[in-house]
Formats: sequence, C-alpha cells, structure tokens
Amino acid sequence: MVAPVPEAPEIERHRAAIVRTDLSKPVRLAIESATLTKDTTFFDYGCGHGGDIQRLGKQGYSSTGWDPHYQPDNSRIPADVVNLGYVINVIEDQAERREALLKAWELTQNVLIVAAQVLIDDRASGQIAYGDGIVTRRNTFQKYYEQEELKAYIDQVLSVDAIPVDLGIYFVFRDETQAESFRASRFRSRTTTPRIRLSIKRFEDYQELLAPLITFVTERGRLPSKTELPNTPEILEEFGTLRRAFQVILQATNQEEWDAIAEKRCQDLLVYLALTKFSHRPKFSYLGETVRNDIKALFGGYQQACAAADLMLLSVGDTRVIAHCCQHSSIGKRLPNALYVHISAIEALNPQLRLYEGCASRTIGHMEGATLVKFHTKQPKISYLFYPAFDTEPHPALHTSMQIDLRDLQVTYRDYDTAENPPILHRKETFVTPDYPFYEKFAKLTRQEENWGLLDNTRTIGTRKGWQQCLLEHCAELQGHRVIWRKDADPYRIKLLQSARRQRRH
Repeated sequence: MVAPVPEAPEIERHRAAIVRTDLSKPVRLAIESATLTKDTTFFDYGCGHGGDIQRLGKQGYSSTGWDPHYQPDNSRIPADVVNLGYVINVIEDQAERREALLKAWELTQNVLIVAAQVLIDDRASGQIAYGDGIVTRRNTFQKYYEQEELKAYIDQVLSVDAIPVDLGIYFVFRDETQAESFRASRFRSRTTTPRIRLSIKRFEDYQELLAPLITFVTERGRLPSKTELPNTPEILEEFGTLRRAFQVILQATNQEEWDAIAEKRCQDLLVYLALTKFSHRPKFSYLGETVRNDIKALFGGYQQACAAADLMLLSVGDTRVIAHCCQHSSIGKRLPNALYVHISAIEALNPQLRLYEGCASRTIGHMEGATLVKFHTKQPKISYLFYPAFDTEPHPALHTSMQIDLRDLQVTYRDYDTAENPPILHRKETFVTPDYPFYEKFAKLTRQEENWGLLDNTRTIGTRKGWQQCLLEHCAELQGHRVIWRKDADPYRIKLLQSARRQRRH
C-alpha cells in the first residue's frame, strides 16, 4: 500500500513580520554610510508593521512602503533607496521570491538594500524541511542563505555585483560610478592634519585662505585640481599656483607628516584595487572623478596602480608572508599562532594585513559590533570577536565569534553568551593604539596587575573561572579598572602577599 503524500503546510508569511523597537539594521547601516539621507526618498518593499517608515518619518526622512498583508492598499512607488529587508527569506515559492527581488529593483532609482537571514544555530530544533528552507514553529517559512549564496542569488537575478555591507546585508547600486565610490570609501583610513610647528608670518597672514587647501590635502594626500577646491581662484590670485600656496604651508609644518598622509592614501587605494580583482575590476571611467585624480596623482596612472595592487594581492596569498607580518607587527597582541587587533586599529596595520582582513570583509562586509580581529598565522583564516563590554569592563568576556575560512569563504559562528566559563581578555592596551581613548586606563590596570602577580600564570587566567580563582588566591578584587584588597581577606595572608610583592619589585 502506497503511503499518502503529506499535504504541503499552509505558510503564514505575515507572522514572520517583526515588531521592532528601533530602526532595522539594514536601514541603520544605510543612514550611517550616508547612502540614505534626508535629501533622498525611501521605500520599504515588504514593510511589515511599518516600523522603519514611522521612525524615519519622525526623523525627517521622506519614507513610505508597501506590504502584501499589513499595507496592501499602499502604492508601490519608485524611490532613491528601496529596502527589501528580510523578505526573500520568508517567501517559500521560488518564483515569487525572484519576482519580489525584481519588483523591488524596478522601483530602485539609486540603491537597493537586500537583507536576508544567513545563519541558524540549530536546524533541528522543532523545524521541518520545506522546499529549499524550513517551516518554523510559528508556521512561517525561512530560507537561510550562506553569505556567498545570497550574493550569488542577488547577482544572478538582477545581473549586478552586490556589495556586502554586513552579514546578510547587501547594497546594490544603479550607477557603477557610485558603486565604486562606495567601495573605495570603505577602505579610506583616518588621517590627522599635521601640526603647525613654526611661526611663519607669511603663513599666518594667509592661514584662513589656506585652510581649505590644508583640509583637502589631509583628506586626499595630494594637491587638488583647479575645480576641486571652491576657493581656488582666490588662492591662485594670491600665489599663482596651488603648489606655491602649499609651499607656504610646508614652511610652517613638517614635510614628513604630509608624506605619511600621501603614503596612507596610496595604501588605501591599493587595498581597494586589489580587492576589485575578486569580482571585476572597474574601468577607469567608472571611477569617480576624485578617485581618478587620486590615482593619477599618487601612482601616475591606472595601469601602474593596478599592477602594484596585483603584486600586493599575490603576496598575501603566501601564509608565510602573513605570518611574518603578524609576528613583526607593532600593533596588536602577538601570540604564537595569531595576531589580535582591535577593530579601530585595522587601518593602522601594514597594507598586507589590511588587505588580508579585506579578503574576509569583502565577503561579509565590515562586521558591526566586532571588537577584535584575529589573524590566524597557521591557516588562512580571519576571526571577528565580539566583546560588548570591552571599554567598560576590566576583563570583558567573549560574547560571540565569527570565523571566515579564506579558502572557501565558509563562515563559522559560535555563541559564548550563555557559557558558564567564557574566555576573557587581559592586557587590553595591547590590542589598541596609544591614541585609543582608554589606552592609559587599560595600561595602568595592567601595570597594577603585573605588580600584584595576577598575570603570571597565563594558562589558567584565560577564562572567567580561572581568573576569579586567581583573584581569590591573591586576596584581590577589582573596583572598576583598579585592583584592591578583598575586605574579607585574612590579614596574615595579605602580609605574606605584600612581602612577595616587595621581593618582586627588588
């Protein structure tokens, strides 16, 4: 007897809509990157309860949306920025899923945001397979994509080259030049204007006139063209050429600091151009005018810049080169098998390591909330570690980790949030650069803990329980970023420990 074929479950798509208390992550990232501004229009395709629309409207954005269940009577109108946020992963019918993506793209005038679920902790937790996804306990459908699978799907359906912004979030630009400008901007490092070291009367007389020129060279590492600076006519009237005007600036500042800015901008461009090799390197004409001028001024031409970028990309394919860079890095915490660097210090690393990290972030975007980046030296892997309380807790616990295998771009996610004995951090100042806001506070705590002998046994203090036991044995406790004696400690034990500390100093 043939068993009856079970009926397909009736999917209740509308139940997948989430009631949020804040802007959704894709919309927030669009605002932070200046992709969505108050001068642009916004349309939310599949807006659910409409939380993003309402919050954007209250903040002065021009926003509207449509949803087949909650807002079916709203018109689907074109907009500068269209959001298709966590929609395609809840549509069980593959033809409808494709249609939703295409219709959202049709409405897009500048940028389409596509977001979908890409990770799941346990596929066997009360869920059943259905089509190419699963049916949840709430009778909703979920299609969980691999990060590269999601990009491939968007690219194939829309014939585009989607840009990863974060895990499961992509921006798709209508204009190729805008897309390349966005890509290049993500690898621009911060620079500081060189200090005025000498009191030069000619410079002081024209300091206000020269201020825009100083700002421009600080940002770009080169002199502007005649059309890139609004007050160029006034400068030319006074000095004849922009180069002569800059010579006056050099008299009051340090040439080496300006050279360092130019070198940093060269590195930014090399990292960007090297990573374009993985998809399709844009034609020179597709680059924005400012980037084209950067390349001409800093490299002489596009061909020369691409050749230098290819050489750098070739070098990071050798794990021995990466291991050498990690072992000799002046930034970050060096261990035998890895280099750990705070996310704020990535741009200060040498260009090979910046490019190596870029090989991971080109796949998943810049990880929002990541605290440390781990460069593995024995295997081609990058890990992003999340320590939410890095700044506030003296020894923060690891919350989550995400590892990217650069050989196959496989993403491995691990959650430590509920772990009884999670890994914790010590010597926090070693992960950051000296200009980090809390560097001295971190360093002061480390000096005190070294003086107390708390950091001697590195094999046991790497977890929360091991560290707590170490503090107990030393009659110590932490008050903020300061070590104090435990109030319930044995006075005789304290005397012995104080004696040991005196001997340590001698």
